[in-house]
Amino acid sequence: MEETCKNVYITTPIYYVNDVAHIGHAYTTIIADMLARYSRLVGYDTFFLTGTDEHGQKIAQSAEARGKTAKEYADEVSGKFRQLWDDFDISYNKFIRTTDEEHKIGVQKAFEKMYEKGDIYKGEYEGYYCVSCETFFTEKQLVDEEFCPDCGKPTNIVKEESFFFKLSKYEDKLLKWYEENEDCILPRAKKNEIVNFVKGGLKDLSISRTSFDWGVKLPDSINEPNHVMYVWLDALMNYITALGYGTTEENMNYWPCKVHLVGKDILRFHSIYWPAFLMSLDLPLPDHIAAHGWWTRDGEKMSKSKGNVVNPKEVADAYGLDAFRYFMLREVPFGQDGDFSQKALIDRINSDLGNDLGNLLNRISGMSGKYFDFKVSSKDVEKFHQKELNEVNEILENVEEYIFKMQLNRYLEDIWKVLTIANKAIGDYEPWAKMKEGKTDEAMALVALITNIVARVALLLDSVMPEKISKIATSLGMEISTDTYNKLIVNKGLLDDTTITKVEQLFPRIEEVLLEQPNVSDTSKTEVEEKSAKKETQTQEEEPDNLITIDKFFETTLKIGTIVEAEEVPKSKKLLKLQVDLGEGRNRQILAGIKEFYSADDLIGTQACVVANLKPAKLMGMLSEGMLMAAKDENGLSLIRPEIPKKSGTKIS
Repeated sequence: MEETCKNVYITTPIYYVNDVAHIGHAYTTIIADMLARYSRLVGYDTFFLTGTDEHGQKIAQSAEARGKTAKEYADEVSGKFRQLWDDFDISYNKFIRTTDEEHKIGVQKAFEKMYEKGDIYKGEYEGYYCVSCETFFTEKQLVDEEFCPDCGKPTNIVKEESFFFKLSKYEDKLLKWYEENEDCILPRAKKNEIVNFVKGGLKDLSISRTSFDWGVKLPDSINEPNHVMYVWLDALMNYITALGYGTTEENMNYWPCKVHLVGKDILRFHSIYWPAFLMSLDLPLPDHIAAHGWWTRDGEKMSKSKGNVVNPKEVADAYGLDAFRYFMLREVPFGQDGDFSQKALIDRINSDLGNDLGNLLNRISGMSGKYFDFKVSSKDVEKFHQKELNEVNEILENVEEYIFKMQLNRYLEDIWKVLTIANKAIGDYEPWAKMKEGKTDEAMALVALITNIVARVALLLDSVMPEKISKIATSLGMEISTDTYNKLIVNKGLLDDTTITKVEQLFPRIEEVLLEQPNVSDTSKTEVEEKSAKKETQTQEEEPDNLITIDKFFETTLKIGTIVEAEEVPKSKKLLKLQVDLGEGRNRQILAGIKEFYSADDLIGTQACVVANLKPAKLMGMLSEGMLMAAKDENGLSLIRPEIPKKSGTKIS
């Protein structure tokens, strides 16, 4: 973000109250919330606006069909939008409604100023009008000479007296603005579409209606009581009336807007009409108008008739709000269409969030607790790990540039590169080996390096997953604040000495099979296991050389496990009790007869191959939920391990 920028103003479009909130509304709002939260963390005075658009013929007709007044209907639907954003903990500063009295007054003031300037005149309009889209089209634009090119519904020929805005007057000024401001419309490919449209010539815009009365009346000074303002003039003005334009002016210091977030279907209104209105009002133009794509579901367009519309509240309730937020921001580059699927969401939760982030926090807790009584000191990190710090600093040097260029997926991709550095460092430096060699200071430096990396990642992810990140901050004994951001991110500093606190598993593993198939009862599960064992015995009796088919081999599930805790079993000469992370959201307890060959301290943080679908058994009164794989000859026993560290839970095939 530019150093000169002190105030940041972020807006969503105001949502039309003719339907329930869907995944597209949630996507826009989550992006805006991320930008606002990030701006506040950086230290900018931030104002975040969202709300509802409640006027127009379509609303009046919908209300009438339900036997309600337009205001009653608007109150009901607007309330549902607001409740959803509150449930989603959206950090808006103001929720505006176009039925607010202050908004109406501000819109009338703007109309009056443009009229006095000579930019509004009275005339007569005739054209093909789509009630659903609140838009006029030329005959050439229609489909089969009748239907709306956007929504496919029939249009009506409307001929009525109207006031017009001199849009054509601002054609050259708009083209100059586009040329001089490279990122005024994002993504840039969308900007090219708008530039070409404007170069094709702009016609003056009809901005009032007499065929219905559910809208903002024209100012009394105009003396035209039969006219109400065209819904798009009314709606677009919300961005300044919310700041007090035409009334208190109390928050106009936030103007111009840093980012207007919109869907690609309303980009033309925001990138042509809106800047022209602002030019007429002698107000600065926004920094960025950013248009995102649409979402499909499992490759198909969402529709009520197909029954495949994604309800964002149901998804957040089922998988967790923060996981849903992360998925939406990471899954698709901004501006492109995205596809929502349960499988893709589960993969993101299990892999990115569970294995890469959640497991790393577990390893910090495990290593710091085992070796240092949960105390972590950063005093030797630079001495032993300057190379890793340089790599992290180089990556994080550029991430802020992605934010307001709307390259949010790249922002997250770079943060995950940093997590990869942390996970790799544990395998490279093996703190358990350092402890065995008596190099306590080096082991502490490694644990502190990982702790500092997770702390920096937590700061940068706070805007994405605020609820989960607050738990990480608690675990690391740090505060999510502008001061901490400046210390760790801007100035590349390190954490003060801290004490690690254990927290619950942040992202429990989700098994697809449990979501797609009915749960199996304990009784039937046992029967299946017994039949399987019997069948295996019969096969071995029939085939003395123990040859098996490939299908039989794949009945055994082998996974990479990370040993996070280890201790000796009292009174046992052979057994070690291990807590092993298999990427399942909880650790498995495995009793392994390897005490003669490995000490408990040697094993913490190391990886091994695990038979993961072995029936649990009790040894010395303790449950064992798996088996480590090992090889033994005259030279002793060795665990079977991956050549290089792998994610916990990685399947072996």
